Amino acid sequence: MIPMRGLTVLPTMVLHFDISRDKSIKAVEAAMAEDQMIFLVTQQNPDDNNPGLRNLYNFGVSARIRNVAKLPKNIVRVMVEGVERGRLIGVEDYDGYLHASVDFAREREVEYDEITRLAMTRGLEELLKRYSQLNQKFGKEMLRQLLELGDFEKLTMAACVHLPLRCEQRQALLEAEDMVERYERLCTMLVREMEVIQIQGEIQQKVRERVDKNQREYVLREQAKLIQEELGEDTQLSDANGYDEQAEQLCASDEVKEKIHKEVQRLRGLGGSSAESAVQRNYIETLLELPWDKVSEDSHDLKRAAKILDEDHYGLEKVKERVLEFLAVRSLTKKGDSPILCLVGPPGTGKTSVARSIARALDKKYVRISLGGVRDEAEIRGHRRTYVGAMPGRIAAGMRQAGVKNPLMLIDEVDKVSSDYRGDTSAALLEVFDSEQNCKFRDHYVELPIDLSEVLFIATANDTQTIPRPLLDRMEVIEISGYTANEKLHIAKRHLLKKQIERNGLKKSQLEITKPALEGIISGYTKEAGVRQLERRIGQICRKAAREILEDGSKSVRVSGKNLEKYLGRKRYTYQKKNAQNEIGIVRGLAWTSVGGDTLEIEVNTMPGKGELVLTGQLGDVMKESAQAAVSYVRSLGEQYDIDAEFFAKNDIHVHIPEGAVPKDGPSAGITMATAILSAVVQIPVRADVAMTGEITLRGRVLAIGGLKEKLLAAKQAGITTVIVPEENRADIAEIDKEVTEGMELVYVRTMPEVLEVALAVRA
Repeated sequence: MIPMRGLTVLPTMVLHFDISRDKSIKAVEAAMAEDQMIFLVTQQNPDDNNPGLRNLYNFGVSARIRNVAKLPKNIVRVMVEGVERGRLIGVEDYDGYLHASVDFAREREVEYDEITRLAMTRGLEELLKRYSQLNQKFGKEMLRQLLELGDFEKLTMAACVHLPLRCEQRQALLEAEDMVERYERLCTMLVREMEVIQIQGEIQQKVRERVDKNQREYVLREQAKLIQEELGEDTQLSDANGYDEQAEQLCASDEVKEKIHKEVQRLRGLGGSSAESAVQRNYIETLLELPWDKVSEDSHDLKRAAKILDEDHYGLEKVKERVLEFLAVRSLTKKGDSPILCLVGPPGTGKTSVARSIARALDKKYVRISLGGVRDEAEIRGHRRTYVGAMPGRIAAGMRQAGVKNPLMLIDEVDKVSSDYRGDTSAALLEVFDSEQNCKFRDHYVELPIDLSEVLFIATANDTQTIPRPLLDRMEVIEISGYTANEKLHIAKRHLLKKQIERNGLKKSQLEITKPALEGIISGYTKEAGVRQLERRIGQICRKAAREILEDGSKSVRVSGKNLEKYLGRKRYTYQKKNAQNEIGIVRGLAWTSVGGDTLEIEVNTMPGKGELVLTGQLGDVMKESAQAAVSYVRSLGEQYDIDAEFFAKNDIHVHIPEGAVPKDGPSAGITMATAILSAVVQIPVRADVAMTGEITLRGRVLAIGGLKEKLLAAKQAGITTVIVPEENRADIAEIDKEVTEGMELVYVRTMPEVLEVALAVRA
């Protein structure tokens, strides 16, 4: 027996094959020494060099060896003729070659009449004719020889032998139990092969057509290139080819590359001198320069980030803590959603510079976009390309500038955006700031979705009141309150002084500003929550020092508290200190302004009249209503303080807040007005060392207020030792540095009687 690799022999089939295995060569030699008969069976796995019974098909063919020829490299070529089909029963290794036990039981005979026989013969002949038309390998001469056989059984066996079938198909025909089953299997194979050939032909035809089309386009393109060279328009063609090359090298999705190739194709069809050509170039270059899938490697070193933030900024613990939390989460998750942080605080408190430091700490690209005064929605979303002078929006332009898809993008002055007939700018920002939507942000100019999910957005604002609620809801607000005098001193010594000395061309040894001088600048020449004005004053000293060094030949300049006025002139600001003695109808209130906290003296006088309430000092609507509520509350205390029932009908009450040119409004002067009015009406003095803040209800409840740190700072600068604060603000005090509240008594109140008990010098 010889195991056959990838080859199945059928009865009556004549073929030659090569053998190289020692067992197969010895089997042929043994057969030639006896009756030249050998059993051929196909291996199921052609790679098996020593197949056993399990790796051999059940049926094989006994064959007569017609010829044996020895070839080089120990290869033997054998020519055989298939004789009879047999079932393999067993295999044994006998004297160095395989010996098979075979059952040559005859096939099952099936009886069928002449008409059926004729129908089956014609059906097979028809299939063979159609097959020969589709398969060029099956020649017409072979078809003619088969059709001449006429007999059904001979035709079936001849077709099985001569058709170009695969090994598995021949094995299936060999294993058929009778001639009818073999006929049916053969017809099924023919029909299936014809379908495969037909589909294969259609595919090849499409490929051929596509190749022909590409060939035609290539020829036409070369012709167009020659024509453009003759017309002097070859630059556009070379640019287009360059754009195609850049698109292939672009780190982007197939959708983006396909869009660029399509636009480049349009560019090729435009004349080089046409206006549309320049527009098309700008659009293609914008697409090529956007960072579709290009990212930068972020730093994950928490200690380094903390060190950089501490170096660049003094204080601001909440901001630093939040940035380090974000970095820790990013390090653990490897990605994570980038938050949209909103730094809210007065001008000059370092919001913009904090964002720059965060970018440096995280090793991110830094892009700043200022929205102050932006009215047009297209500034955010971009202009549609149909408009003349269209360009991408500021977000897409910022991504283009950054060059990576994960920069830190600072959206400055987000509270200053406005809307008009050209659209609502803040509404356009909703998609940018929504982490669920910004992964597919659509710019009208770009027309392709831009992924903003990995951008770390940081917005800045002076006040949240002017930010639309839906936009504010998408941001995580971090309050940056004003600096204390001590904090300003540290910032000036660590950052501002060094910065201004370098900026004005001086050396560190040439200028010395003492601590008392810095304290004098802070108290007498600045009045703000931030340090911008402080930096300007230090810069002013540096400029005067530079002039003095050049003109007088001085080696160095020393600025102390005594000679400060020489460089800055007389003091600009004096904080209104507390009154020297208790007075009737005068109460010190606390106010929050856009540049920090301040104290306000509320003065009340009563005089004969018609019961009118007069309000002066440019009060806003909220403060006017607070005053009316305060009067109503004081009237309700008539019996408790023995106020004449006719007093309010026969006397006018005048409420005045000094500095009348400055507009004032806010919901925190209610208890101050009520105390001042009651003091004026009942002629009881108010303690001069007490300041207060809080809103009042008609029934005398005290409501919470905002901007508490700035107000306490103002109270401290005015020398106030006792501050009345709403009970609901007790939790806010825990977040304020002890430096602010040190040496100050805070009294928490829920109702107006508690306020009066502390504030009035003579208690009722």
